[in-house]
Formats: sequence, structure tokens, C-alpha cells
Amino acid sequence: MTERHSGRFAFVTGAGSGIGRAIARRLADEGCAVACSDVRLDRARETAVDIAARGGDALALDADVRDRSAVHSALEKTVSTWGALHYVVNNAGIVTMSSLAKVTDEEWDLVVDINLKGQFIVTQEAAPLLARSTPSAIVNLSTVEAEVVVSSSGFAQPHYNASKGGVKMLTKACAVELASQGTRVNAVAPGPVQTGFIPGIDPEHFEPPQIVLDRLLVKRMGQPEDIAAAVSFLLSDDASFITGTQLVVDGGWLAR
Repeated sequence: MTERHSGRFAFVTGAGSGIGRAIARRLADEGCAVACSDVRLDRARETAVDIAARGGDALALDADVRDRSAVHSALEKTVSTWGALHYVVNNAGIVTMSSLAKVTDEEWDLVVDINLKGQFIVTQEAAPLLARSTPSAIVNLSTVEAEVVVSSSGFAQPHYNASKGGVKMLTKACAVELASQGTRVNAVAPGPVQTGFIPGIDPEHFEPPQIVLDRLLVKRMGQPEDIAAAVSFLLSDDASFITGTQLVVDGGWLAR
């Protein structure tokens, strides 16, 4: 691994598992100190311990991205520990598998509040801290479902699609607003990734349906490390001329 993030400090939400853990590990492997934030402190600690065992520097924090005071405290703890903040990764997210006819008001609020409002809260709270550092960058996690509905049965999860479609435009708007302080804002849109994100899926024993493999141009499921690599790139100086865009990492899912 390179040291392209050496001397920099990151705050990653949803870092306790899946894509968030892979992002935290990748950034740490490349020299970044990482504040691993998760709604479950035990999982955040597992990620931080793993990073430390690999020779990296990490901090475990618990914060629900819907809770502004908790987010503020976690960010302040990050800055008080290391003295600066260069990167934010808005990764925390959730889905419930309910169709239009069955999704409840409570499910809608839960998914939209975590996936979209949570990214807004973290970004708004982090922006003044990022303004003190050069360089500074934010990466939001979206999905190909911000572009298309993925459904093999005619039923979708409209609350999830709406929340992630909102992330795409939140990214653009924040890129415009934060340009004056030198903070770049981009998004990564994963395609099918082998994690435990979808309720009831065991990623270690998951066999992708043939319908999924047939659509992918790269004939395998994405791995969390694939997404982590893209996030690391967008945060890095290699992407210093990139802002306000959504990078699709989907094995060719959207190509046809």
C-alpha cells in the first residue's frame, strides 16, 4: 500500500461492518488516522482494533447519524484527539425490504433519515472543521439504485431509492457550497456488493442469483474492498480536480 493519506485524519460513519469497515481499513493502510464511527460502539471498536493490529491509528466512536448532538460530539472528539480533520466518509445506511404498498411511515422515516438526512447532518457539522484543513474532501455512499430500480419481481423499495437519489443531488449541492472553503464533495455508487447489508443475507455463504451475474459485465459480486478503493481515490490528491460527481463502481451493471 502507498502512504498517500499519511498525516491526514478521517471520520467514517457506519465503520463497524461491511463497506464502512473496508473503507476505514483501506484509509488506515494508506497512512490515514481513522475515526471509526458506528451506531454500535462494539462494532466500531472491532474495526479500530483491527486497524491497530495492522499498524494503523484508529479511534472508535458511537454516533447515530440522525442525532446531531451525537455527531457533533464524535467530530469534536476526532479533532481533539488528532488536531485536524481532512476527510469525511458518509457511509452509514440502511434498507428495509418493503414495496410501495407495504412500506410504513415509520420505515420511510427510518430509511430516509439515516441514508439522506444523516449525510446532511454529518456534512453540516463537519464542514467548519474541514475548512481548517488543506486538503479536505467528503465522499458520500450512494448506490446504482440512485439511477435505476433494481427489481426482478416488479416490487422495489421506493423509500430506499428515494433516499439514495437524494444523496446524488445532496452531493452536487454540497460540492457547490463547500467549494469556496476548498472542500471537494463526491459520491460513490456501488453496484451489487457481497455484504450483510440486505436483511437476511449471510455474505460468507451468499451465492448471487444467475440473474445478477447475467447483468454484470465483470462476472463476480463486488467486494467491500472494491468500494473502499474508489473512496480512497476520491479522497486523495489524485482526485484533486474531481468534485460534484458520482463515481459508479458496479461491475458494468449500468452499462446495459
